[in-house]
Amino acid sequence: MIKAVIIDDEPLAREVVKEYLLSYPQVQVLQECNDGFEGLKAIQQHQPDIIFLDIQMPKITGFEMLELVENMPAVIFTTAFEEHAIRAFEVNAADYLLKPFSKERFDKALQKWLELKAAIAAPVPAPDTSALLDAAGSSPVQSNRVVVKINGKIKIIPVHDIHYLEAADDYVKVVTQEGAFLKNKTMSFFEQTLDAQQFTRVHRSYILNINQVSRIDPYEKENHLAILKSGAKVLVSKTGYPRLKAALGL
Repeated sequence: MIKAVIIDDEPLAREVVKEYLLSYPQVQVLQECNDGFEGLKAIQQHQPDIIFLDIQMPKITGFEMLELVENMPAVIFTTAFEEHAIRAFEVNAADYLLKPFSKERFDKALQKWLELKAAIAAPVPAPDTSALLDAAGSSPVQSNRVVVKINGKIKIIPVHDIHYLEAADDYVKVVTQEGAFLKNKTMSFFEQTLDAQQFTRVHRSYILNINQVSRIDPYEKENHLAILKSGAKVLVSKTGYPRLKAALGL
């Protein structure tokens, strides 16, 4: 039996997927979810083989939910998302159904996955969606917040609450007044997606919210320290110093 979960905030859209799945008795829908919060819990609970996922949903988007999934199932997107994201799906081989989609188009997507699953006689490896998620990160919703998971719970951090970001091995540490939160992204991703008028790369390991800067002090060699309103100190490199001064209008 193939385990499936449907994640879409539109009841009618969920009904369409369920109706189309009647042609596939080997696929069992274990749960329907209204949003990404429910979707993440369902994936953790059921460990489905495949999910049918909408992108534009309340609370968190389908993209943001996928970033929090540890054991990624196969994904078929069911979406009315922008054309540039659809091109990203094609480049990254993540299948998608553009709403409203026909039974014929649904069959094509699902049968392609079923054939691949049967051919390798093992669980189909999840597609590498990292580039897709990075491309989608430029959407207005996702560029205004960072979504993290803490002890199984989802936390949404508005970007204006971020004091600075720090490289931490394979993660980025997002530092706010409440504390530090790890995000499985790269510094380059945040440098490209955050508002350049508010956030500046001041060091290989730091991106700084310039609205948090209280003063800049000289430091050893040709480096500087940015002293934040919170009292935190962020290292500013020789090359980062001119960028920081320019961002501050100095």
